[in-house]
Amino acid sequence: MMMTMAMLSSCSSDSKCEFKAIFNFGDSNSDTGGFWAAFPAQSGPFGVTYFKKPVGRATDGRVIPDFLAQALGLPFISPYLQSIGSDFRHGANYATLASTVLLPNTSLFVTGISPFSLAIQLNQMREFKAKVIEHYHSGNRKGSTKLPSPDIFGKSLYTLYIGQNDFTSNLGSIGIEGVKQYLPQVISQIAATVKELYLLGGRTFLVLNLAPVGCYPALLVNLAHNTSDLDKFGCLISYNKAVVDYNNMLKEALTQTRRDLANASVIYVDTHAVLLELFQHPTSHGLKYGTKACCGHGGGTYNFDGQVYCGNTKVINGTNVTASACKDPENYVSWDGIHATEAANKLTTLAILNGSYSHPPFPLHNFCHLQPIG
Repeated sequence: MMMTMAMLSSCSSDSKCEFKAIFNFGDSNSDTGGFWAAFPAQSGPFGVTYFKKPVGRATDGRVIPDFLAQALGLPFISPYLQSIGSDFRHGANYATLASTVLLPNTSLFVTGISPFSLAIQLNQMREFKAKVIEHYHSGNRKGSTKLPSPDIFGKSLYTLYIGQNDFTSNLGSIGIEGVKQYLPQVISQIAATVKELYLLGGRTFLVLNLAPVGCYPALLVNLAHNTSDLDKFGCLISYNKAVVDYNNMLKEALTQTRRDLANASVIYVDTHAVLLELFQHPTSHGLKYGTKACCGHGGGTYNFDGQVYCGNTKVINGTNVTASACKDPENYVSWDGIHATEAANKLTTLAILNGSYSHPPFPLHNFCHLQPIG
């Protein structure tokens, strides 16, 4: 059962916390504006719930790094690629929409994969630390600065939420069996990245696993299947089974990484279990719709049309069609068929803060006086 924020924050309203910053690595599930800083184009209705305008999140409001920052008493973490208005004193977010763990090749990029793979994000982190140290030792530290002190890297929470695009981007071309062949490489790269971040000073790592993509409206519409391929909750059985296999391999790899880094906390976070519960039993958690997108076109079971994406207008069969947002995104798990709503992100974050969905258990309220994230 997911712990409520009231329970989590009851210990104190004090903002004292062992973690002074968050460094996040990921894709659109945790991007706070990196992709749209590099490729400006985002329009409404993204951001409508919390920010009331598009702010680089691939959802209607806040994403998990936003909620984590609020809970730890930190400001929202600036995207590394955002040159205007950024403040990196409390960390940086390297995540960008469509990012993969493995290096994308040219053909993949043409089909919509970001050039900012996990390896690139790691290099950006290396450069960031080098610049922080250079700035600190330059002696030119008078006045205000938007950079942290060099000791921040050992006092930070490192979060990794990436791998979904490695799993889904090639499903249409090589199928689930083809995708399975390179998933061990994905896991190996994630584990290796944790070790590299350790060498940069990181000591606390939260690695979020892969969501139950077989419940995503986009896959349910775009991937050919029969009713026998669906479970009783309307999710694709074979795809969700492959996700479970991947997550089990990731958990095992991180267990070994934990042994290799004896004085670090390497935490496997089972966000899959949280989201699967939301998709299967939305009404039990204050929601109404599981496998139906809030922002889309077509209505019906999924409200998703692969021809016209959330917020866009297109002529289909001679008619102008707009994929618009629902009026009550707080009742949905899925925002646009691919990403979670702010409501689902909040419930997922509460589970992360609780620590019971982590291996080993890692309740953040043992390290920080958590703040409300309402």
